[in-house]
Amino acid sequence: MFLRAVSAVVLALVLLPGLVSRPTVSAVTPGPAMAAAQPIRSLAGELLVATPEMRDPRFARTVIYMAQHGATGAQGLVINRPLGEIALAKLLEQMRMPSAGVTGTIRLHAGGPVETLRVYVLHTSDYSSEGTVALKDGISVTFEPDILQAIAAGKGPRRALFALGYAGWAPGQLEAEIQAGAWIRAAADEGLLFDDDYDQKWDKAQARRKIDL
Repeated sequence: MFLRAVSAVVLALVLLPGLVSRPTVSAVTPGPAMAAAQPIRSLAGELLVATPEMRDPRFARTVIYMAQHGATGAQGLVINRPLGEIALAKLLEQMRMPSAGVTGTIRLHAGGPVETLRVYVLHTSDYSSEGTVALKDGISVTFEPDILQAIAAGKGPRRALFALGYAGWAPGQLEAEIQAGAWIRAAADEGLLFDDDYDQKWDKAQARRKIDL
C-alpha cells in the first residue's frame, strides 16, 4: 500500500533547486508577536529540535537539519520521519531515467510541509554535481536527479537522506518560536543525521542541546 502511495507522489515530483536559494515559504503563518521577535545567531548547519512544548502536530518530536537561517527566513529538512522504502529502479523509471540492472532501495522521509512533491537529498560531501550545495562540516544537499543515477552506478555519496518537502519559516518567525520555548538548538554531525534509529533520534538530539549564554 505504501509503495503505491509513494509511486503516485513520485510520478509528480521533480528534483529542482529551491531549498537554499529561493524565498522562504512559511510553514506556519506568523503573527504580530513573531514579527517582533529579536534575531538570534544563525542555526545553519545545526539541528533544530522540537521541545515537549511544541503544539503543532506536524513538528511534534521532530529533529530538523537547518540548511539556511538568516534575514530572509529559515529552511531545513526533518530527518526523523521516515515514510518507507521504494525500489531505486522504480524511482528511476518514473523519472524517465535508465533503470536496467539497477538494484536496491532508498528510504524516503517527510522533510517538511512545504513543497512536498519535491525531493531534497541531504548527503555527505564526498559527492558533488552541478546541483549540489555544500552546507557545513562535510554535509551537502543536492537538487538535481543525476544523484540518483550516481547512486545506481555505485558512485553516489557514502550516506544520504531523501526528503519529500522541507520546513520553512518567514523572517523572524523561527526566532519567535524559539523564544516561546517550542525549539532548542543542538549540534549536528554525520552520525546523528544519517542514524537509522529513528525512535531514539529525538532523544539523542535533545542530549546535544546547546545553551545560549
